[in-house]
Amino acid sequence: MKAITVYCGSKFGSQEIYKEEATRLAQLIADRNIHLVYGGGDVGLMGVMANTVLDNGGTVTGVIPHFLQAIEGHLALTENIVVDTMHERKTIMVERSDAFIILPGGFGTMDEFMEIVTWAQLKLHYKPVGIYNVNNYYQYFLQHVHHMIDQGFVNPEYRDLIIDDDNLERLLDRMEEATQPHKPVDAVKM
Repeated sequence: MKAITVYCGSKFGSQEIYKEEATRLAQLIADRNIHLVYGGGDVGLMGVMANTVLDNGGTVTGVIPHFLQAIEGHLALTENIVVDTMHERKTIMVERSDAFIILPGGFGTMDEFMEIVTWAQLKLHYKPVGIYNVNNYYQYFLQHVHHMIDQGFVNPEYRDLIIDDDNLERLLDRMEEATQPHKPVDAVKM
């Protein structure tokens, strides 16, 4: 993996472990010379990720829409990309990354994550998608994925599109092993 998009909260959450593990992920990203791509904010776990990668000698691209830039934009990144819409933001983040990982977050984090999994299901990308299940934050979501499969709304093989783990190093290793070259889809545009 040369570049990874991290989806995470614009808040810190209710427990210190979320900030601690975001910091640890960012340190590992910098240590492994992986370029961070993220939503461009300087608040919550997003700010922790960007600042920690930068403080550890790594590089960071932030992609943020105009309307959010004045509210929460990070101005001291390796690269700032300001776009007009959330859809442009998501597309650029996909294009710039070899893999995706989700940390704890709210509705926006889940929106971005669900879209990237859906794009994998539709074969719009062939990049690993990981959940770092810090403090069992995604336990109920993962149970719900199995429920969707059991109820016949998700094909069982699509569960393999999500690599989840509560051990950060193991998760990154598994994602590294799963990294494949991007296979373009001629008939469909994101």
